[in-house]
Amino acid sequence: MGVRVKKRVWITAMVVALGGVLVWLDPRGPQEGEIDQEARAQEPGHVLENAEITLFGESGAIQQSLVTPRLVHTPQTAMTDVISPRATLFDSEQREWLATANTGTLNTETQALTLNGSARLLAPEEGWQLDTEQLNYDGVTRHAWSDAPVLLQQPPQRMEASRMDVWLDDSQVRLTNNVRGVHPPATRSP
Repeated sequence: MGVRVKKRVWITAMVVALGGVLVWLDPRGPQEGEIDQEARAQEPGHVLENAEITLFGESGAIQQSLVTPRLVHTPQTAMTDVISPRATLFDSEQREWLATANTGTLNTETQALTLNGSARLLAPEEGWQLDTEQLNYDGVTRHAWSDAPVLLQQPPQRMEASRMDVWLDDSQVRLTNNVRGVHPPATRSP
């Protein structure tokens, strides 16, 4: 009987020792290593569905407001990616300008907004709309621009250009490079 107990103790000790060695050698076990800060900076901090974000200026006035069905914010880079954004931009007189696109990126620190894919900027009071593939907007200086081809329409007028700048505070638009347009003559009523 003593031999059986010794065998069992010896087998149990071997199994425990072998298990310890396997845990120590297992590559799937806990690993000591440094955290990749660059990869961590790309991890989202917030993912929101049906979200609205509002940014205020130094004086407390609303600078821009953005509504989106999906918002992904990365706090380490202050970047917010949005899908189907609808932005309301405010000039110094609190007039509203509307902007839409397929996707967008908002830097919440600098208030820089980039709209991509079928980007559109509307000036409801002036009655014109601007269409382009990429629209950039600086919320601090209230300057919008596009380095992609643009189409500016104020029916019945229509203009195309390779580049565009819009200053919201001045209601000023500048089209540059390959500017072409259609300006029907004014019709007079009898």
